[in-house]
Amino acid sequence: DDVKKSGPHKNFYLVRVSVVIFVTTNMMVHPSSSTSVAILYLCTCMTSSAFVFETATASRRTRFARPLLTQLGATWSNGQAIKEYQDFLSTGKSGPDETRDGGSVIMTDGTNPNLAAALVKLGMGDDLVIDIDVTGDSNAWPALPTTMSDYGEEYPVYVAVSPHSLDSLLTKLPEGYKAKYGDLVFFSGGAACGCIEPILRRRGFCHDYNTQVLVSGMTLPDGNYFPLDQSFQIGLDKRGQEKWTGECASCGKWNGAVAERLLRNNIRCKVGFYREWRRLMWERAIFDAVFPLVGAVRDERTTFTDVALYYAEEVAEMLWQISMLLRGTLAITMTYGFEERLFDLAEFKGKETVCVLDPNMYNYTYQMFEKGAPLMAEYLVFAKQSKGLLEGMELPETVLNQKKEENPIMRQGNLRADGVV
Repeated sequence: DDVKKSGPHKNFYLVRVSVVIFVTTNMMVHPSSSTSVAILYLCTCMTSSAFVFETATASRRTRFARPLLTQLGATWSNGQAIKEYQDFLSTGKSGPDETRDGGSVIMTDGTNPNLAAALVKLGMGDDLVIDIDVTGDSNAWPALPTTMSDYGEEYPVYVAVSPHSLDSLLTKLPEGYKAKYGDLVFFSGGAACGCIEPILRRRGFCHDYNTQVLVSGMTLPDGNYFPLDQSFQIGLDKRGQEKWTGECASCGKWNGAVAERLLRNNIRCKVGFYREWRRLMWERAIFDAVFPLVGAVRDERTTFTDVALYYAEEVAEMLWQISMLLRGTLAITMTYGFEERLFDLAEFKGKETVCVLDPNMYNYTYQMFEKGAPLMAEYLVFAKQSKGLLEGMELPETVLNQKKEENPIMRQGNLRADGVV
């Protein structure tokens, strides 16, 4: 306990080294004593929970990270996850069915104009844009076309609205729109779309046949600017295949149509089953929550790159806490190496992205992590009470009541926990 209070990362490493040296010396003096055996066992127990010192040579960055170990009490069976996997096995398919891109319907209410404009720009000029009023009478919404020339009676309907409007839209869908439930295409990821899984799950839209798109892998520019790819290669894996981070991704019935629309415009897009896409989506949700929060509370202007380079310890701790939270509550295990991908994405793509907190996006960025991520809760309380951020909203009791660590390192210095700029 004393070690934890004095330093959340480096002291664990020092304890590990000190114990190993002590055990080695003791066994040299008393090689056959039972005491040496007992101390060696104690050393094993202590080092099993210690932090792993990791050096990222590719980015010339050194940081600490917890071992990716799951305690027995940290997770349990999730009935829905098991059912989804059984459904997948019953199909006998090794990959999702692919569809082609064509003239589609784009629904918009004006709350996410950049997304709607990007979809139009990425199309081939034959999309039908339908303007709706989510706050008004849904019976006054324009009727959906019976057929689209490239598809016939079944065609994708892109839902280009903000997360704030999505719940109301799904509540007010008129009968003609409900008939297209299986053709709705939802977007998540990034500052404009956030994490919408809680909304979709309540309404039964989280299945293999529902189309979802992780759109954070491309820009959503204003005006006449064209969307650009945001992904980049971070090296090769052990099989010599390219490793990428920050890509768009799609799943569901119209995954191929979405991917073709993006790839045609030089925007990378992964295509896969829902369970694979979901891991990528939550990986991005973690990124959208952690890096802006760690940087926004600083006195100086701080970018995502600054956070990746100078606040690695705090970010690594948050990533570990959230990964354990997702594993225990939603039965989601993050894909191997997700920490490196997130750090690399922040370091190499975040040089111009300033860390800010948008109170209007709180429910779609932080609400999912309110229980079980104490360091994030501490940051949110500090941002609200000490920095005057998140104006116009009150933090829930689940955040305010979480245990605070003594002497939090986040309050020391501007660009480094030790006060060095």
